Amino acid sequence: MRLRLLTLIALLVTLLSGCGYNQIQINDEGVNAAWSEVLNQYKRRADLVPNLVATVQGYAAHEKEVLTRVTEARAKVGGINATPELVNDEAAFARFQAAQSEMSSALARLLVVAENYPQLKADTNFRDLQAQLEGTENRVTVARNRYIETVRVYNVSVRTFPNNLTAMVMGWKPKANFSVENEQAIADAPAVNFNNK
Repeated sequence: MRLRLLTLIALLVTLLSGCGYNQIQINDEGVNAAWSEVLNQYKRRADLVPNLVATVQGYAAHEKEVLTRVTEARAKVGGINATPELVNDEAAFARFQAAQSEMSSALARLLVVAENYPQLKADTNFRDLQAQLEGTENRVTVARNRYIETVRVYNVSVRTFPNNLTAMVMGWKPKANFSVENEQAIADAPAVNFNNK
């Protein structure tokens, strides 16, 4: 009887060690950490934008519409409560992505304004802020890439055997990842025009 009990315990320990529970927990924490870094970079960007807008306003007051759009986009981004739970809510995640996409678009328009005004580009403060903004955009891209990779690892862990059995029992599902709304639009090369007409 004792031998059967020891054999049963050994069998259960062996089965539990291969269930993937711990690995899924590790991967889930990786996703949460990567998401926190994405939020950190978006926060840095949101904090930097008012300084950039203030500098540009001083030089390009007649481009008020572009500056207003940047300010409105920043307000939309600030209005979304970005928490680690956001990753698990697909609708909220989609709204967050849309707000960040609108912010990126507004910032791109702002940089076009800067290209059209050489005296603005020559200003030291603007150049410094522009460099910081470009650095921030690069940091956001790196953070998003890391997040995408950690979500991929997590999703693989909850979808492959035998971990998928544990995930099914525990109710864990694959997490949403960043996506592009219009893939065709990014497939087209941007037009470059050096004419000032």
